[in-house]
Amino acid sequence: MLCILYVNFVGTLLGIVGLLVERALPAAFPRRWLWLVVIATSITLPGYYRYHHTWAVDVALKQQAVHPTLGNTIATAPLALSDPGWWAHTESYDTSINQMWHIASAALIIWGLVNLFWVLLVVTRARREQGKPGKPGIIDGVPVVVTDSIGPATVGLLRSRVLVPRWVLTLPGLQRQYVLRHEEEHRRAHDPRLLFAMSLPLILMPWNLAFWWQLWRLSLAVETDCDNRVVAALGDAAGYGELLFKVAQAANRGPRLQPAFLGGKGMLERRLTKLMAPAPRQHFQRFLAAAAACALLVLALSMPHPIVSTGSHAHGTMTSAATTTTPTLPSQR
Repeated sequence: MLCILYVNFVGTLLGIVGLLVERALPAAFPRRWLWLVVIATSITLPGYYRYHHTWAVDVALKQQAVHPTLGNTIATAPLALSDPGWWAHTESYDTSINQMWHIASAALIIWGLVNLFWVLLVVTRARREQGKPGKPGIIDGVPVVVTDSIGPATVGLLRSRVLVPRWVLTLPGLQRQYVLRHEEEHRRAHDPRLLFAMSLPLILMPWNLAFWWQLWRLSLAVETDCDNRVVAALGDAAGYGELLFKVAQAANRGPRLQPAFLGGKGMLERRLTKLMAPAPRQHFQRFLAAAAACALLVLALSMPHPIVSTGSHAHGTMTSAATTTTPTLPSQR
């Protein structure tokens, strides 16, 4: 349980660092690389510190009990948290936590496989209806697979495919080009592979709420980076934002995939704000954001991994056993 709490806390700190660094970066700077670094650090740092930079909670509390002046912070903790025996008792919850952990990981694997086969079925059926089972069609220079209602989205790992619903083909020429160019940018940048690779650690640690949030921020960064490239190539950010609204209303009938023109749930408003009404930031604000990010980063990197010292319990048990088994010498008269 200590490990879960530590990983989530450090992941939250590093996520806040990512948000602050985002505020200090120029508007056109690709955000995906920042969140890739944040996610990689959140995954590797706790594992490294688990073996190279630890802090025995129960030992520190025992020392605090013997020498009260060594740590006033621990002394002000709640009664249960300041009891070394309570921390030792938390290890008894490991069995239940591991069972829920395995169930959650299995559920994620099943959910991923179901979605994989569902997408394969949709692509295969759409190509059969088009009479081109071996290759996609070409619209505005972009290879696409036309579906009944799913999309627009980019799917596939070995070979990425652009899925567009039939109603996209009825859009005016420029709007249709916006949609297709957005998905083509996802395909060129290998965004489906990127998001898939970054999602794999969730199978190993589904309890990591900080990582779920970081992955959502990475998805948002992937979509905003793609928006910036499309607008830079075709122009008219206002028209592109209006198209986002239009596609959102038409795409509500079908499920959403990622990466996609609309992105995930809750992303549309943020993307529109960055496109049509970006918040100007002065140099002083960027400096404060960078300074706060550095301070939180130092805190996250300097924080040791908390553990319950099994050696101290073993030593105490051996001492107790030695006391009870040592024979009493007869007194000499």
